[in-house]
Amino acid sequence: MIAQQTYRGLVLAMTLLTGFALVASGQEHTKDSVETVKKALEAKKAVLIDVREKQEWDRGHLRDATLLPLSSLKDESKVVLPKDKPIYLHCASGVRCLKAAEILHKQGYDARPLKGGYKDLLKEGFPKAD
Repeated sequence: MIAQQTYRGLVLAMTLLTGFALVASGQEHTKDSVETVKKALEAKKAVLIDVREKQEWDRGHLRDATLLPLSSLKDESKVVLPKDKPIYLHCASGVRCLKAAEILHKQGYDARPLKGGYKDLLKEGFPKAD
């Protein structure tokens, strides 16, 4: 129990520190509305990328999302995404997707991080995968 609480505390501290570093870098969440995102995804005019880690993905993910963990973005040669469509990114809390967007922007992608995390997006009506 103590080990689990310590782990959660470390994760929270890392998230806060990472979030502050990202704010300092100037990366911001997309201003696109939830409805705009949903319509673009339904019309196949955009893609949805989940930058959480595989273990998080396995516990549940959005139906239209593709898994691309932030940790895998460090090897830029593995990233193959459409450059002619907006790429909406999400994670658990809206922090990691900022870093992912920063990486993808440097590679020429139109990456748009969503502020809402996975659970928030479910509440907004994004369908969960079966």
